[in-house]
Amino acid sequence: MTSSPTLVIGTRGSPLALAQAHETQDRLVASHGWTVEHLPLSIIKTTGDAIQDRPLSEAGGKGLFTKELDIALLEGSIDLAVHSAKDLPTTLPEGIVIAGFLPREDVRDAFISHRYKSLADLPPGAVVGSASLRRQAQIRRLRPDLNVTLLRGNVQTRLAKLERGEVDATLLAMAGLRRLGLTDHVTTTLETDDFLPAVGQGAIAIAIRAEDEQVRRAVQPILDAATGHALAAERAFLTILDGSCRTPIAGHARMVGDELEIRGLVLRPDGSECLEAVRRGSPEDAVTLGREAGTELRTRMPAGFLGT
Repeated sequence: MTSSPTLVIGTRGSPLALAQAHETQDRLVASHGWTVEHLPLSIIKTTGDAIQDRPLSEAGGKGLFTKELDIALLEGSIDLAVHSAKDLPTTLPEGIVIAGFLPREDVRDAFISHRYKSLADLPPGAVVGSASLRRQAQIRRLRPDLNVTLLRGNVQTRLAKLERGEVDATLLAMAGLRRLGLTDHVTTTLETDDFLPAVGQGAIAIAIRAEDEQVRRAVQPILDAATGHALAAERAFLTILDGSCRTPIAGHARMVGDELEIRGLVLRPDGSECLEAVRRGSPEDAVTLGREAGTELRTRMPAGFLGT
C-alpha cells in the first residue's frame, strides 16, 4: 500500500495491552513507512478490566476482555483490534475475523518469589496466587500441599501484592514480562515439558472486520506464518474441548523440524487427574491436528471431568 490511510488501533488500557498495541503500531510503521499519526490508538475499557473482586470464570469468561473492542470494530470506530491471543474466545462475533498473529514471544510461565527459588522450593502450606485456573490446577498437580489462591489484577498489580507479602509466590507469563521490561522480577522459568502454557500464550492477535480488505492487506506484512500455524492448531484443540476460563486446559503447538507438534492437557481443577494428547504432522494440517488432539482427550475424559 503506497498511500498513508488513517487506521485506528483499538486496545485495552492496561500497560501490557498498550505495549502490545505499540508493538503492532511500530511494526506497521516499519513495514509501510507510515507515521505514528496515521495509526492512532483508541483505548477501550472492557468488562474484564472492571472486574477485580472475583474470578472471571464466575463472570462470563474470556469474552469479557474482547466484547467492547468487538463492538467498536463492528461499529467502525476502530479499524483493527489488538488482543492477547489467549484472551480470545474460540468463537468470534459474526463479521469479525483474526487476520493473523505477530511473531510469538516466549511461551513459558515464570515463577516469581522474593523468598523461594522455585515451585519445588516452597514449603508446605505456602501461598501461591494466580488468577488462572490452568496455572492453579497445574500447581496443585505438582504441589498438592500448597495453598493456591486467587490473585487478580494486571502484571504490576500482582507484583505489588507479592511485594506486600499477600502471597509467597505467583506465576506470570514470560511474554508479558518481556514486553513490559520486567524480567528482572523472574525467579525462574517453568519449562513447557513440566508446565504447559495456555492456548495462545505469548502471541498477539490482530482482529479485523471480515470484509475489510484494505486493513487485511495493511496488516499482512507484519503477520507471522509459523505463529499462525501454531495458533490454528491450539485454537482448534480448544474449540473441541469447548474451553473457556472455567476449564483448566493447556495447549502448545510448535515446529519440530518440518513438522508441527501440538501437545494438549486437560486437568481437574484440584490437579488430581491430568490427561495428555500429542499430535504431529504437516503445518498445513494444523486445524486437523488440533481437532484430533482435542477429540482424543474428550473421548478419554470420564463423565463430569470438565468443570468439576
